[in-house]
Formats: sequence, structure tokens, C-alpha cells
Amino acid sequence: METIQDLFRRLEQLNDIGASLSNERDINLLLEKILLAAKAITRADGGTLYLLAEDGQSLHFEIVRTDSLNIAFGGSSGQSTSGKFPDLPLYNPDGSPNNTLVAAYAALHGKTVNISDAYAAQGFDFSGTRKFDERTGYRSQSFLTVPMKNHEGEIIGVLQLINALKTGSGEVTEFSQADQRLAESLASQAAIALTNRQLVEQLETLFESFIKLINLAIDEKSAHTGGHCQRVPELTMLLADAVDATMEGPLADFKLTDKDRYELRIAALMHDCGKVTTPVHVVDKATKLQTIYDRIDLIDTRFEIVKRDAEIRKWRQIAGGQEAAEAERALLDFCRECDVDRDFLRQANIGGERMSDEAIERVKAMAGKYRWTNPAGVETDFLSADELDNLTIRAGTLTQNEREIINHHIVATIRMLEQLPWPKHLRNVPEYAGGHHERMDGKGYPKGLKRDEMSWQARMMGISDIFEALTAKDRPYKEAMKLTQALGIMENFKKGGHIDPDLFDVFVQGEVFRKYAASYLLAEQVDC
Repeated sequence: METIQDLFRRLEQLNDIGASLSNERDINLLLEKILLAAKAITRADGGTLYLLAEDGQSLHFEIVRTDSLNIAFGGSSGQSTSGKFPDLPLYNPDGSPNNTLVAAYAALHGKTVNISDAYAAQGFDFSGTRKFDERTGYRSQSFLTVPMKNHEGEIIGVLQLINALKTGSGEVTEFSQADQRLAESLASQAAIALTNRQLVEQLETLFESFIKLINLAIDEKSAHTGGHCQRVPELTMLLADAVDATMEGPLADFKLTDKDRYELRIAALMHDCGKVTTPVHVVDKATKLQTIYDRIDLIDTRFEIVKRDAEIRKWRQIAGGQEAAEAERALLDFCRECDVDRDFLRQANIGGERMSDEAIERVKAMAGKYRWTNPAGVETDFLSADELDNLTIRAGTLTQNEREIINHHIVATIRMLEQLPWPKHLRNVPEYAGGHHERMDGKGYPKGLKRDEMSWQARMMGISDIFEALTAKDRPYKEAMKLTQALGIMENFKKGGHIDPDLFDVFVQGEVFRKYAASYLLAEQVDC
């Protein structure tokens, strides 16, 4: 007979279990805690936790434990239940309720079933249990099967306990009414904790899916930067793992909890959300003269026009008495010069190499070297002021104004993120995401922050953003950069105060770059 003290002890244990369940974030571990707690509080040798399938037609084995047989599936056991145990159907092939299986009966009717001896039970099919016993030498005797209901009274699962053991002797006995009430109370608490955790996960999944939807829209804007918003988070988390594993140096004490990791991942996913405001023709500018289209074609047309004008002049000169051969020779020389200059402008338009002072001066001289009559009938310079500004870009394809437009995306990112009502565990997202273009020497943007004014997480994202951009294989204005070249540039950035030196040391020593390369770089890029 159970004493009052024993009952109070088990009630205290039930209260402790309830608090523990509410703190568990991992659903698999939560399910395991529920079953282990139920076994402990009822002194059961074995047990199974089933969850209702999404279609509501069957029960799925989630956690299985039998101590005396050393059986453990699901949870932290490392052994999956998938393929080991077939789902229990709640309905027969003809659609009628499957009342012969005790777990199905408990789920269908929302009632607890307490059986003292399965072999003597009436109305339930324990043939599968008997076969299990014959195969293992086990003796399944007492069963306590409790339905799990959420806060709306809906069945979400079933908790089944097997073979209650007497304290001291370990002899198998039936589950008492106290056992049943405690198990029912635990099942109620567990169902609420599980439902809450599932709701949180569903909201988190919805939130992340919405973020990915924004990123997909950003990447779809440009065929040449597509994937950047997906790759940077992966690289950031690889670096975070390496930093978390560091046991010596300045980062030895830096550790990330699961909440910290989730916050960093959300920030990494949203680091470029402001690019939704950036014009497509700037994001996708592959050549210096490109806007909605590449305006080098207009210049090609102008060359044809000045050649045509030169030919007209030739015939006029011949008609005026000039030697025909001399006029023809002058035309050919002029056309050859036009072709050379046209090829030069075409090359300058690519923006692949840094332009020399001589090349810039040659472009400027060419602006007034040729004259042409525009569609309005006005004779004008060969290159417009905007074309001249673009063709004399010293490096890359962007003008200073376009660079400012590009850079504005981080300002837009910060403004957008600061508008959201972040919960406590995500309140640092704007700072992490908004700092990936800052520099350690204070020369970055938009705030000009220095190293000590930035979190480690923001500095991690800065390294990831740069390395992804350097090694990206989908940029039209450059070839896919090899690892040694990218690491060399990053090393110079480290020495020049651009990126955090301690984090970059972990990036290299932890071979983060190599792990990233295995998934995202071409084989020919991996040269170290």
C-alpha cells in the first residue's frame, strides 16, 4: 500500500517534471522527457509514446523504451523508429474504428485504458504483443494507455506504459489508480508543453520561410548575384561553429547557446533584405554602360554614322575636284582609326581591369574627337557626359553615385529591421545584420563603427559576406576566384583593418573556407 509520503513525493516529482517540460526547445528531446518522466513516476519498465499522424488516420511510434530489454528508439538514443515499427491504423479498411488495438482505442475515444494483464484482457487484440514476447522472452503484463489532449481537447498522441514494477522487489504488478491519475496529469501537462513547442516551431518555420521568400525575390532580381542571400548564412554558421569550438586565444570564452545561434542565423538570412529597394539595373550592372540595356550598342551605331558621314564627305570632295584615290585613302584611314577606337571603348566598357591614367585620358579625348549629328539634327560630342563618366570608371562597373545606391541597401536593411517588434531572443538581429559592411578601423558604412563598437556576430557576418562575394562563381564581371587568391585578399584585409583579425585566424585555422568550398565552390577553385 502506497504511503502518503510516497504519494507526496511523486506529486512533487510531477511538478518538477512539468517545469522541465516547459523549458525544453527540442521536440524530440521533449517527447523523450515525457515518456521517461511517465515511466519514472509510475515505476514502469517500458513505454511507448505515439503521436497522431498529420492525416489523423494513424498513430506513429515516436519514442520506445524497455529497460529490462535495453531497448531504446527515438529521442537521444540515436536509433530512429522509422522502419522499425509500422504505424497503428485508427480505422479498419472498411472505415470503422479500430477498437481492437488498445492505443487506437484510447486515441479514438479519448479514454484511459488500464489493463492488469494483457493475456487475460477481453476486447483487445494483443497478438502482436504475444509475438514480441515469444521473440524476446519478455512477458508483457500490465498496460496503462493514456490519451494526450491539447488545450482544445483534441487528441495529439497516446502515452502507453508497460509493466509497473513494485518498489524493492521489482515484481511486475498492475498500475494503481494513483499511477493512472498521475499519468493522466502528466499527459495533460505534456500535451500542452508539446502543443506549445509545436506552435512555436510552426511560427519559427513560417517566419524563416517568409525571410527566405524575401531573399528569393532579391536573388531572382539578378541572375548574377542569385544565391548570395542563401550562401552567406551557411558560411556565417560554419564560422560560428568554428569560433564556438575554439579552446584558446581571445575567443576561447566565446560560446553560443541554441538561442544565440538561432538569432545569428536569422540576422544572416536578413542581412541584405534592404536590396529589395535597389534598382535592378544597378544590382545587375555587368558593364560600365549598362542600364536597362548595354549602351555600347549606341556607340557602335555612332561609329557607323561618323563613317557614313566620312564617306559622304569623300564623295563631296571628289565632286569638288579632289583626287579620287586620295579621298578613298583618307576614308580608309579614318575608318581604320574608328575601328581601333571602337574596339578600345568596347574593352573599356567591360571594366575587368583597373584603368590606367593613359586609358582614362584617351577616353576623355575621344569624347570630342568625333562629332555626330543626333536625331534632333544637332551636331554634338561623340560621348555624352554620362557615358564619359561611366567609361572612365577606374575599377569595376559602378559610378560613385551607383556605389552609393548599392551601399544604401544596408541603410534600408537597418531601417526595415528596426521597424519589426523583435522578441527578446531576437533583439540583436538589426545590429548583427546592419554591421556587415562596417570595418575594424572605422572606415566602413553606414555608421563608421570601429571594432570595439561591434559584436563578434556582426564581425563574423562581415567576413562571410566578403568571402562569399570574392569566391562567387556567378558574377558576370569576373572569373570565379580561386581559394588562394581569395584568402590572400582576405589576409590583406586583416592587416589593413578591414576585417577582424582574430575571427579571420579562426576562419583559416578552423578550415572554415575548406568546408564552405566543399559545398559551394567549383572544383577548379579549390587550389589549396
